[in-house]
Amino acid sequence: MRRHVLWSMVAAVAAMTVLGTTAANAEGRGDIRVTKGVTNNGKSVIVGVSRDVTFPVKLTVKDDSGVKSLREISANSSTTHWGAPPEWDGATCKKVSATTSECTATMRFVPEYMPGYSEESANGAAGRWCTYGNVKANDGDYWIFDCVAPFKLKRAAALTTAATGPSPLTGGKQVKVTGTLSRADWEALKYRGYGGQSVRLQFRKAGASAYTTVKTVKTNSSGRLSATVTASGPGSWRWFYPGTSTTAQAASAGATVAFEPATLRAPKVPYAMHAATRG
Repeated sequence: MRRHVLWSMVAAVAAMTVLGTTAANAEGRGDIRVTKGVTNNGKSVIVGVSRDVTFPVKLTVKDDSGVKSLREISANSSTTHWGAPPEWDGATCKKVSATTSECTATMRFVPEYMPGYSEESANGAAGRWCTYGNVKANDGDYWIFDCVAPFKLKRAAALTTAATGPSPLTGGKQVKVTGTLSRADWEALKYRGYGGQSVRLQFRKAGASAYTTVKTVKTNSSGRLSATVTASGPGSWRWFYPGTSTTAQAASAGATVAFEPATLRAPKVPYAMHAATRG
């Protein structure tokens, strides 16, 4: 069994034992309940290969005697793979009424820990996750919840762009746009080319506020992209990847080529000498 896998399994079981339930059931005593939960303000949690990623878990908790505390919280992958659990950086509860409190826990994924918590590949942890924990009321009621505020954990992605063509470029000339799509490999803790993905080549006219899709291109086995387009005017090209359920979307910076509009020139008129005539 790989490094940390056994520890992860034991820790998860121990946590559930302390809470008095298993990961498949929620239980408690009294009427305290988490009535609403959201992770990272409803957005996916995107993790790369080096920087720690901190995100909030916000819970609305109710009890007729008032809420005492959010005692424990963590998260588990809903896939068949074990994933490195996020660290808990503390929690606070704010009373909004005699019976209701809004509690916020701060969680943190550490990429460095990712490789050691999987029986196969750490990348299998990408997908749907759920938070679990324990809330307590002033009258001693408690509730152990095992799946509130579900969220998606995604591998970060990156895109590069380069555009080349004759310089200065005039209308109707061809521009070659290249790039590379890569995504976080949590097993090796580095970015690797992502092959077989449909990526949109987009163009934004000079002065416009938005990009429009020109064509869709698939990455090769190394994640590389290449397309040839016709320049109709000044602007910039970029690649856009919409992402998947396990990989984040990505957009490259825009790439421009110097543009010089074609100019119209007056046709040359042959010069003729006219002899003077005498009367």
